[in-house]
Formats: sequence, structure tokens, C-alpha cells
Amino acid sequence: MMPTSRDHAPATVIAESDGLARLALMAVVCIPTYKRPALLARTLASLVAQDFGGPFAILVVDNDGGGREGSVLAARMLAEGRFIGAVLLEPRQGNCKAYNTAWSYVRRTLPDVPFICGIDDDEEALPGWLSALMNAAETSGAGIVGGPVTPVFSDPGLSYLRRHPIFRSHYSADGPVPQLYSSANYLIRASVLDEMGYPSLDEAFDYKGGGDTDFFTRARARGVRFAWASQAGMTETMPARRTEFSWIQARALRNGMISALIAHKANPGALGRAKVVAKSLALLAAAAPRGLIDLARTGSPLIALYHAQVAIGRLGAEFGLNIEQYRNPEKN
Repeated sequence: MMPTSRDHAPATVIAESDGLARLALMAVVCIPTYKRPALLARTLASLVAQDFGGPFAILVVDNDGGGREGSVLAARMLAEGRFIGAVLLEPRQGNCKAYNTAWSYVRRTLPDVPFICGIDDDEEALPGWLSALMNAAETSGAGIVGGPVTPVFSDPGLSYLRRHPIFRSHYSADGPVPQLYSSANYLIRASVLDEMGYPSLDEAFDYKGGGDTDFFTRARARGVRFAWASQAGMTETMPARRTEFSWIQARALRNGMISALIAHKANPGALGRAKVVAKSLALLAAAAPRGLIDLARTGSPLIALYHAQVAIGRLGAEFGLNIEQYRNPEKN
């Protein structure tokens, strides 16, 4: 029998609201954090300000086993009564490990909570975010719901980058969608986590990224339904490093690499590999006309390069390409 998230070893609890397990919570919002206390403070403030029609908890998972600035900040805010919830420590670095720790804690400690939501520590939830996610889940019946994330660049002249696929949300209209690809803004029914088993995210993706896409892909294969909530918006602070060509190119190549790795998991064996390679070659062949269309539409050569970079990244995965943008996340 596949283990469930409740079989995971208990997390290190730094701080916890009194009587948390006895509260009739409607949702828990999880925030993995790593060495970004100033941004985390803004994330927490945006959650505290949510006008939500029921009790919800906030769960901060500090993934910094050294400085632990995030857990110190969050524990202080918890002690001051700024929010209800808990602060955990997951000293083993890796965003998949942090998510696994968060989700396992919720299912072990708060088994009656029906919804688990998430936000990154460089994001801020817009007013009505949580209500919009919950409403979309109720009206659609979907097991997983996502919402848009709008990048905020320090240089207004870079606002055109919002049209780049790396920074653009996958959907715009409310309702059912084929699948989500990012855990930057999500709601998951607790029953889905139990069905998927533990570990929820494959920790082989810790430093590459893409553990969320892999999880959503596996959930879709199990018949889990997805929906989009356009009013469940967030903003994301984009440091200058993420506007540089080298970072954008690495992210595009990485996206292709991850796409191929996930496809190989779903299609093992020689025949499966042949199918994945064939698709990669087809995408490479289609990259030039798609790029010309994007260039005409956006006027940006950078955006026009994206499809070729993804195809090259997919093919590179066949030869051991391994881009780990999250190994030193404070530099990215």
C-alpha cells in the first residue's frame, strides 16, 4: 500500500497557536520560505488582511537550517497574535521537501481541514484571494484550483516581460482547465493529497524545480480535475537578476528539461523514450514559425526565442542536461 502523508515523520514545530488542532478551520495556507524575511513579512501581511468568511490558519515552513530568519519573524508574529497557525522548520534544503513537510503536517495535525492553499514567500495575495479560490473550488467541484500571479518589476520599462511565457499565467478565464503547472498560487482538496500519497512531491526535483508540475501531471493521470479562478490574484516581486537574459534563458531551457523528465516518468522504456524524443524534435521544428509569430505579436526577440529554448532543453535532457536554479535560490 502506498504510504500517505500522515506516515511522514513529524516536523520540527517552532511555534504553534494554542488549541490549533481543535479549531474548525476551513483552510490552511502554506508558505515555504528561504532567506527572504523582508518579503515573507509582506506575504504574511497580505494574508492577515484577507477578508475571509471563516477561520483559516497560516503555516510557515522555514527551509533554512542555518540563519532561520523566516521562522524567527513568523514565530514573533504568531506570538503577537497577528495570525493563527504554526511555524515549522525543515532544515533539509529543497522546495519539494518544504512542501512535503507542510502538507504532511496539515494532514497529520489538522486532519479535518478540507482545503490546503499555498503562496510563495516573494508573493502577496490580493484582496479576495482566498475567497475566490474557495468559491472556485465549491462551484467547480475541482480537486485543484489555481489563480494568476502578476510579476512586479522594479524597472517599469521591463513590463513587456509580463507577456513572456515564463512570467505569464497559463490561463485567464474562470472554470475548468486541463491542468495546473505551478504551485505559486493553488488550492488542493485534502482528499487529493491523501489519494496521491506521501511523499506528495518527488524530491528529485528539489533543485531543478518542476516538482509541482510533476505532481499535477500525476494527479491529472489519476483523474483529478482542475479549475482556474481569475479573481484569486497575487503579485510576485521580481528581482533584477530574473530580468537578465542569462536567467531567462536558463529558465526556458530548464522548463524544457523538466518537461522531458516528466514525460519520461510517464512513458518509461525504449518506446516511451522514442516518443519523447520525437515530440522534442517536432517542437524544435515548430519553434521557428512559432517564434516568428511571437515576434510579430510582441516585438520581443527574447519572447520569440522561448519555444526554441524549450525544445533545446528537452533534447538536452536526453544527454544529461541538469539545470539546478534552486540549489542557490537566494542568488536567483
